[in-house]
Amino acid sequence: MNYEEKKTSFLKEVFSMKETWWKESVVYQVYWRSFYDSDGDGYGDLRGVIEKLDYIKNLGADVIWLNPFYVSPDKDNGYDISDYYSIMPKAGTMQDFEELMEEAKKREIKVIMDLVVNHTSNEHPWFKESKSSKDNPKRDWYIWRDGDHHNPPNNWRSYFCPSAWEYDENTDQYYFHSFAVEQPDLNWENEEVREEIYNMMHFWLKKGINGFRLDAIALLAKPEGYPNAENPEDISYLTNNPGVHDYLEEMNEKVFSHYDMLTVGEVAYVTPKEGLLYVDENRKELNTLFHFEVCDEMPTWDLKRFKEIQKRWYEGLWGKGWNSQFLNNHDHTRLVTRYGNDAEYRIQSGKLFAAMLHSLPGMPYIYQGEEIGMTGVRFNSIDDYNDIAMKNKFNELVENGQDPEDVLKQLQPLSRDNSRTPIQWNDSEHAGFTKGTPWININPNYKEINVEEALQDEDSLFYYYKKLIELRKKYKVFVYGDFKTILEEKENLYAYLRTYNNETLLFISNFSEDNETVEIPAEINLSEADLLISNYKENRTETENKIELRPYEARIYLIQR
Repeated sequence: MNYEEKKTSFLKEVFSMKETWWKESVVYQVYWRSFYDSDGDGYGDLRGVIEKLDYIKNLGADVIWLNPFYVSPDKDNGYDISDYYSIMPKAGTMQDFEELMEEAKKREIKVIMDLVVNHTSNEHPWFKESKSSKDNPKRDWYIWRDGDHHNPPNNWRSYFCPSAWEYDENTDQYYFHSFAVEQPDLNWENEEVREEIYNMMHFWLKKGINGFRLDAIALLAKPEGYPNAENPEDISYLTNNPGVHDYLEEMNEKVFSHYDMLTVGEVAYVTPKEGLLYVDENRKELNTLFHFEVCDEMPTWDLKRFKEIQKRWYEGLWGKGWNSQFLNNHDHTRLVTRYGNDAEYRIQSGKLFAAMLHSLPGMPYIYQGEEIGMTGVRFNSIDDYNDIAMKNKFNELVENGQDPEDVLKQLQPLSRDNSRTPIQWNDSEHAGFTKGTPWININPNYKEINVEEALQDEDSLFYYYKKLIELRKKYKVFVYGDFKTILEEKENLYAYLRTYNNETLLFISNFSEDNETVEIPAEINLSEADLLISNYKENRTETENKIELRPYEARIYLIQR
């Protein structure tokens, strides 16, 4: 047995013991308030999700990830929870939720819920008690500190504000908030807090959900002693601190280990070595994670950097833990606008990124509207935006003397509202999203880009995504194959091989707007390969292992031995 055969045999042995339903799944993210409005109040809702389940089933996704729909003042679109056990009226009722679970199950679609346990709303009864007096039994459920000579306890920033501390005149102390002032952090050092959170998790899991996407989960542990930061603008000190893995191991032991479920953690500012600690299958913390070396740290497309990131994370996790693949979500601008070409090559670049994300190692995530090539949007006024992070930053910069028009232009490209405009279902008023007034403006291009149009075009992005999902289900190499890059010297090309058992997948793509001639390495015989999918209608014939790739062209071949 030669080296490659031994390697294949070893990898088969490793993964034959660890094959799971969630590794083989494709997740479709539903930002429900912008998905479909069933009652005309301008907000999407759970009944709207029920009505569109067949659309998701038609696409082929296995899992729906629902953004938070718990009772909330909605200062941060539901990520400020005031009651973990009830449904926000905008979203519907508990009966709607239970019906959604039943209907999803009928269609063999699993559901995971977004859950925020780093912080609550300042209108949560726990915080109201905690804030009422220094000797209240729940005072220690949140993080309170004395000020430093009439200043905050330290110089930390929050994600959304210039300071991570808010003064409470009633008790003459400051409370800590990693995000908005209205989102005070829970004190995870308090055992009562942890037990209350675990009980709540059991509540939803017993209702039949299939897992959690855990928001800001790497922030649970705070730096010991709360020292001043050398560079307060670099807020990485808020995350990935000692103690966080103790909390996650306990969470797994007391909750996750009792269910066949999927857990994905939002984990920013981590290296692959640090990320592995969260998802190493032997450590029993989380199943998989979102890292943000691309979406948070790569503002525009940089293929060289992207290749390097993918290689490091593959080498760091392979055979030990599972990765996630995504290029947009409710917090990040739509990928064809941010990383592709949303004008002349909107369809081609959209398909290229889809083919790449569904063939890289890890679990693919589709953000609603991605499958029809929805684009980002630029509103003319800050008043048209709802994004609390953007609005706070706008006010901060304007108060510091910057010109409001310049600030708006500066913040528009990466505003979270770029991805939060409603799904464009058809070319009717409000894009068929609502019969009322939408909670946020519709993207003006809905007459050209919409679901109805996509479903009528057999060459649309929608059907391309559908075929990619079908291929991933048919060939396990898409899921369990190893990963090796080729043609690395080509700055506009991304090409790699993935091998599992007797199957080898070849992905090759051109990330430029020029034609590229590609000479395939001699050890790869294209005459033995089947072209599984391409993003151009007419495929040019390969000659002697040479391929002419057009702008944003992507191809996936399969070689079987």
